[in-house]
Amino acid sequence: MTAADRVLDRIRRIPPGFVRTYGDVSPGAPRYAGTVLRTTAEEVPWWRVVRADGTLAKGARQAALLRDEGVLVRRNRVDLRTVRLDELDAG
Repeated sequence: MTAADRVLDRIRRIPPGFVRTYGDVSPGAPRYAGTVLRTTAEEVPWWRVVRADGTLAKGARQAALLRDEGVLVRRNRVDLRTVRLDELDAG
């Protein structure tokens, strides 16, 4: 399994209503997660990946998709204390 495959697998495993940060899905290289998302043709729930401070990289479009899943978004930011998937839950 390639590094990109591992990133995509971690993103696929984020359940609706939760988020992970770029660093969660690509430990030690959060920008790599963005590169993988930008270059993949595969459908993955990209909107569930947020910046380390909870802000949304894709703005209103990402906010709408998260809200559809029941995630509270305020000023293009989520509260990581309430919606971030625990490391132990996602592996």
